[in-house]
Amino acid sequence: SSSRPDTRISPMPRHWLMKSEPDEVSITDLARAPEQTVPWTGVRNYQARNFMRDEMQPGDGVLFYHSSCPAPGIAGLAEIAGACTADPTQFEPGSPYHDPKSSLEQPRWLQIPVRLVRVTRLLGLPEMRAAPSLASMRVLQRGNRLSITPVTPAEWVAVLKLLDR
Repeated sequence: SSSRPDTRISPMPRHWLMKSEPDEVSITDLARAPEQTVPWTGVRNYQARNFMRDEMQPGDGVLFYHSSCPAPGIAGLAEIAGACTADPTQFEPGSPYHDPKSSLEQPRWLQIPVRLVRVTRLLGLPEMRAAPSLASMRVLQRGNRLSITPVTPAEWVAVLKLLDR
C-alpha cells in the first residue's frame, strides 16, 4: 500500500429544494431560530431520507420552499449546516412523526441541520412554471410529492437569476 496522501478533490457542493409547510417551519421561523439554524425533522419518505443520509453535505445549497399553503414557492436560500443524525420526533409518542417501529439502536428516520443564507422574495409556482430554464425541475413535475429533491447547477443558477430580478 502507498503512503501518499489522498489527493482526490472533494465533490462540488450540491443543491437541493427542501419543502416545508410554513405552519410548521417557515423561512421567518428559520430567520428567528437560534443561529438561524433548524433541524429538518419529520421526513417520512425513504427516498428523501436517503438524500439526507447519502448525498447531502455541509455547505450544500438549499432552496427553502413553502408548500401546502396559499402561495407555494421558494421563500429563501439556506445551506446544509451539519451531518445527519437520528430524528428525535420518531421516538416521541405524542408527535405526528412518531414511528413505533423505529428504535434508538436502529433509527429509521433522520434529520439534518439547515441554516439560513437569506430570505428572498417569494418565487411562486406560476413564475417558476413560466421559466423555460426550470422546465425540468423536479418540483414542477406532475405527481412529484417528495419533500427533498436535487436541483441541478443550471436550475440553481436560473433560480438565483429569477430571484434577483
